[in-house]
Order: sequence, then C-alpha cells, then structure tokens
Amino acid sequence: MELQIKLSPLLVYSAVCALLVSLSVIVYLIIRLKKSEHEKQTLKYKYHDIKEKYNQIELANLDSRLNPHLFKNILNSVQSHAYQTYFALDKLSNVLDYILYDSRSKFVTPKQEVEFALNLIEINKIKLSPLFDLKVKLKINENEPLYHQHLLAPFISTDLIENAFKHADLQSPDAFISIVFEFYNNTFSLTVANRISKKAPIRKEKSGFGIEALEQRLKIIYNDHFKFERFTEDNIYIAHLKIDLLEYKAKMLAAGR
Repeated sequence: MELQIKLSPLLVYSAVCALLVSLSVIVYLIIRLKKSEHEKQTLKYKYHDIKEKYNQIELANLDSRLNPHLFKNILNSVQSHAYQTYFALDKLSNVLDYILYDSRSKFVTPKQEVEFALNLIEINKIKLSPLFDLKVKLKINENEPLYHQHLLAPFISTDLIENAFKHADLQSPDAFISIVFEFYNNTFSLTVANRISKKAPIRKEKSGFGIEALEQRLKIIYNDHFKFERFTEDNIYIAHLKIDLLEYKAKMLAAGR
C-alpha cells in the first residue's frame, strides 16, 4: 500500500506532463494549420489579382486591335458604293458615335449594342443586290430591366455579322443571310446564318483575328455564363451566341464589383 501511495503522485505528474505536451503539440499544429491556410488564401488572392490584371491587359489589347479593324471595313464598304454615300454616311455617323463614345465604357446596354449592330447591318447591306434574301429579326422584350443596364461587352456582335457578309454566297439564287437578335429572361442571344460561298474568300494578312478575339473576350469577361456555338449544316454556316446576363450580374455583385 505504501508503494502505491508513493507512486500515485508520480503517475499523476507524468499524466499531466503528457497531457500538457499533447495540448502543446495540438495547439502548435492548429497554429501551423491556420498559418498555412492564411498563406494559401493570400496566395489565392494574389493569383486572382494577377489574373484580373492580366485579363484587363488582354482586353485592352483586343479592343485596341478591334476598333481600327472595324472602322477600316466600314470605310471600305462606303467607298465601294459611292452612289449610296449619303445613306451610308448617316449610318456610319451612328456607328462612329458608338465607337467613339458608348464603347469607351467597359460595358454597354444590350439596347445600345443592338442599335449599333442594326446600323452595321445597314452599311453592309449596300453591298447586296436589292433582291438578295437578307432577314433581320428582333425578338426582344424591351421591358426587361437588364436590357437597359450596362452588362454587355461592346462590339460583341460585330464579328458574327461581318463574317456573314464576308463569307456568304452572294450570287446563287438560294443565297441568304439571317440575323436574329433575342432578349428574353435576361439573356442576350444572337444567331447568324448564311449559305457559304463555294468560292473561297481572298485571304488577307492578319485575317481570322475576329472570331479568335471574340472567343477570348467572352471567356475573359463572362467565364462560364455564355454559350458560343458554330457549325455547318448542308452548306449553311450557323453561329449562335448566348449570354446569361442575370447570372453574370449576380456574380459581379457577389464579387463586389
């Protein structure tokens, strides 16, 4: 009994020491874990900051290449049809207002983009015969609030429209171009279809930039809130762009932008 009484304090002391050591190790591990999580979050924020800056530089570069390219194409259209100069210049004036003023903002309203696109179509239309089958449809609910909010990247419709006029079969009897704008349920959609010309277009230096730039801009700006499809059926080329502006706005508000 005396031996047990003498050992009990030693056992208690050993147990307390072991417990303290265990607690110290646990506290140390918790501190290390929190520090690691903090460092991870810091690196994550730095990565997103760098990615955002890179995207801004990329967009600035794309926009600087896009505007002169668009303007040059418009002037070529006007110059080649001097007999319609007054009409074309009126539309060109509207397009220039958009290029010089509206598009200087990061975003425009869907209404502004559609009006710009319609002027662009009218300018390209002067290339066509009066008998050419050109269909332009608007399926738009102008009462939806997002139709008047600055959520759409400027010039988002340019390349699809210009490509239709550039690559369409303008000679055959069944040639056509169809352009449909839609805005329903806070979603902007543009569908462009045309019969493809059998004659390959003359390739120019630095051609093909437009669609590539469009896809880059869509990925950078809208991430996974858009759908862009291109395909050919029975010699008819179809391009369809759809952007969910409500989801995109919700994401921007959640990010505090």
